[in-house]
Amino acid sequence: MKKIKYILIFMISFSFLTSCFDDETGLELNDEGNNVAGFTNTSENVSKIASGEEYLIDLKMKISGPTTLDLTSDITVTFAAAEGSTAIEGVHYRIDNATTTLTKANNYLGYAQIVMLTDGIQAPLDGPSPILNLMATTTNGENKVVASGKAVTVTLNYACDSNLDGTYTETQEYYRLGAFQSSSTRTVTFTKTGVGEYRTSEVGHWTQADLGYTPGFTFYDVCGTISIPGQNLVDTYSNWVQGVSGASSVDPITGNIYMEYTIVVPPETTDRIYYVTYVKQ
Repeated sequence: MKKIKYILIFMISFSFLTSCFDDETGLELNDEGNNVAGFTNTSENVSKIASGEEYLIDLKMKISGPTTLDLTSDITVTFAAAEGSTAIEGVHYRIDNATTTLTKANNYLGYAQIVMLTDGIQAPLDGPSPILNLMATTTNGENKVVASGKAVTVTLNYACDSNLDGTYTETQEYYRLGAFQSSSTRTVTFTKTGVGEYRTSEVGHWTQADLGYTPGFTFYDVCGTISIPGQNLVDTYSNWVQGVSGASSVDPITGNIYMEYTIVVPPETTDRIYYVTYVKQ
């Protein structure tokens, strides 16, 4: 009986070791698979002013895979619009060159380019922003590099000319848990950080010295409509800053800016709310 027991133990142990070797062999076989050429990101947001200009847009591409270090030649990648696109060629975009070359000298990193068109576009658009799905379709070069077959979703946002940067007088009312806390007036600045994108110098009822880190909060202006996306307080604390949906805007006559936003500590949904008017100096 003891002999049979030892034989069974040996057989089970051998089976376990064989299984491990099989797993390793599988990994080794994966090392022999193809490398993939495609877009680096799955989504891109592009915002440009609808002024009639044409804008050249760079979209990151790369080659990744198990044997990229063994590649020796440059790879040409062809790309094209894919299913699900709502952007119209010739109206919203144009592709002048549907290929890009990823070189070994640049670690097989590069860019595909499209042209965003704004001639004849009136911002703000009546409906949602056009979406262009782009996909790497073929490759030309070493046979161990194939097109990924996965698309990048490019959202084409058409913005109005926005010039809100400058110095403002801020008048603020601050409530907490529905109860009035304070009102104040101070000088703040808006710094332009992108197309229709700005950063304030102050946030909430605190001063820069109180909070430290990155002063203020980020907001967007789309043709006079202000939005304050969810963001950490001064990009650091867990307190969550977010605009009240549909409540903030630019007065088209006076140019004064009105904002409503909340600051909460997750998972709470209501805590502090601020009603703020900015008058340009």
